[in-house]
Amino acid sequence: MTVRARATLVAATATALSLAVAVPAFAAPSGGQHTATRDAMRAAVQDGVPGVTATVRDSRGTWRATEGVGNLKTGAPRSADDTYRVGSITKTFVSTVILQLEAEGELSLDDTVDSWLPGLVTGNGHDGRKITVRQLLNHTSGVFSYTADDAFAQEIFLKEGFFKNRFRTYAPQELVARAMEHAPDFAPGTSWNYSNTNYILAGLVIEKVTGRPYGEAVRDRIIDPLDLDDTFVPAGRPTLGEQHSRAYSKLALTADGPSYDVTVFNPSAAGAAGEMVSDSSDLNRFMSALLRGKLLPPEQLKKMKNTVPAPGVPNATYGLGLIEQKLSCGITVWGHGGGIHGSSTESVTTADGKHSLAFNFNGDWSGDSQAVIEAEYCGK
Repeated sequence: MTVRARATLVAATATALSLAVAVPAFAAPSGGQHTATRDAMRAAVQDGVPGVTATVRDSRGTWRATEGVGNLKTGAPRSADDTYRVGSITKTFVSTVILQLEAEGELSLDDTVDSWLPGLVTGNGHDGRKITVRQLLNHTSGVFSYTADDAFAQEIFLKEGFFKNRFRTYAPQELVARAMEHAPDFAPGTSWNYSNTNYILAGLVIEKVTGRPYGEAVRDRIIDPLDLDDTFVPAGRPTLGEQHSRAYSKLALTADGPSYDVTVFNPSAAGAAGEMVSDSSDLNRFMSALLRGKLLPPEQLKKMKNTVPAPGVPNATYGLGLIEQKLSCGITVWGHGGGIHGSSTESVTTADGKHSLAFNFNGDWSGDSQAVIEAEYCGK
């Protein structure tokens, strides 16, 4: 959730991901050695991204690569073992937990938000009695995104506000209240618009159903079973893992001007919509396991992959915390992407979970992430 990510929220989010249904055989990267992927990473650095770290897992094994630097002061390179903030990829974890709970009969996707969070979604035309859990997960709720609030943007995304509030803790109810100060984007179920408020609410639903913070559910149901050793829900923790690069942002409305080190901050302003930390290997393991049916029964995975049109997002549709995207060569990938201060991440895999890519830019103002995805899967 950077200024750049906020200004191009739909495009930046959907450009990062997708699916894979019945498609032609893979087009191998140039030379079969991920040469095109490496070239796209180098191009991102030439475009201004400080550094890139990427990991691919496919039938040939695991390929890991880095470009650029992880520290602008020392010139230290990025590491393939870097942990980083994954932003909205958090949404895929949250949606998975909701669907697990549905499979266990603990809730229904057709439950209203108000049935779990009575009186929370109300005001200026919002009505939680008319919004379902499913509509939260596929962004058809119409609920205003709190990150689109101008005052909040100045408070969190711009230089003065960021350095003043970088360690502030935001309660999820406070973030929802920010959204309720605005009118809905549309009546529930009548259109689509990416709203971070949807997943703040989804996190609260998990907490209401389980009686515990949503992060504990993510840990117990996904992180620990998959042995995602470098993945965690910060829960207010401002630091990253043991191995990480620095993260940089312009903290401005443009890509001009100085870059600021924004590595350390409390990500509670992102909450269940985008606060998690992981690394490329863990993201590949998670996304592959998800698409291979290791985390959800067939019925719930089918629901997750039941997509709706995402107006304004080329060649992509949105499921339940999962994006389907058709690439230029006809291949389709599933996944999600995320942007947060100083970090832009993509995690995608094919429908069978056998060809996975995850990578991170440690800057939030430049670089063509879509070009890296196209390079890996289409060889160009």
